[in-house]
Amino acid sequence: MTDKAPSIDLAAWLQTPPGRYLLAWEQAQVDAAVADLFGFHALQLGLPGLGGLQANRMPHRWVVGRHLHCEFEALPFESASLDLVLLPHALEQACDAHALLREVERVLRPEGRLIVFGLNPASLWGLRQKLGRLKRRGEPYLPRDGDFIGYWRLRDWLKLLSFEVEAARFGVYRPPLRTEAWLQRWQWAEGVGSRWWPVLGAVYFIQAVKRVHGMRLIGLAKNSRLAAKKAPAVALNNHHRKHD
Repeated sequence: MTDKAPSIDLAAWLQTPPGRYLLAWEQAQVDAAVADLFGFHALQLGLPGLGGLQANRMPHRWVVGRHLHCEFEALPFESASLDLVLLPHALEQACDAHALLREVERVLRPEGRLIVFGLNPASLWGLRQKLGRLKRRGEPYLPRDGDFIGYWRLRDWLKLLSFEVEAARFGVYRPPLRTEAWLQRWQWAEGVGSRWWPVLGAVYFIQAVKRVHGMRLIGLAKNSRLAAKKAPAVALNNHHRKHD
């Protein structure tokens, strides 16, 4: 018999008051983010309870766990074939978060978008989780009794893989409470938290774009060559006009 409390199942936790509260914030963020992202192929890895692609208009959209099943670290897609990949807490569930990010970088086309949701260890919810782990029979508050990936740590990983962060924000500032009534009483914490301690939200959102080094320079050089070819013709036409 072990003294360690079992981890909470993610799907079951999302049906709890704090789970619904977090899911509602994430749904609002992702709806706004993907509405104007264009392309042909979009993929959501995990968390089928989040309709991460419902506001997007790409013709081909898949949700791993609903439409197809595969290993996160071995995606069944060709290299540079996807326009958008959504990771709603997938890094926290992956056996190897580094391998998953490398695989996402492989399947995304140049200038493709990546959206990540992660639980913030530097928050009241993260602190509550740590305290639960320290107690011999402590009950974890969040759905996974493990280490979460910090916001700045993830940004460093993305930079190493040539991702450029376009947008980032934190949310969910109410204390780690378990009942709907108490969460409603602390509704005022949203405005105060986002203003006075924005990086201490329980969850973060990151949108990044895959950059390919030299891609923009090649395009600029090509445009310069085309402009140079056109310039003499314009000067020649002006020269003829002077002799008319």
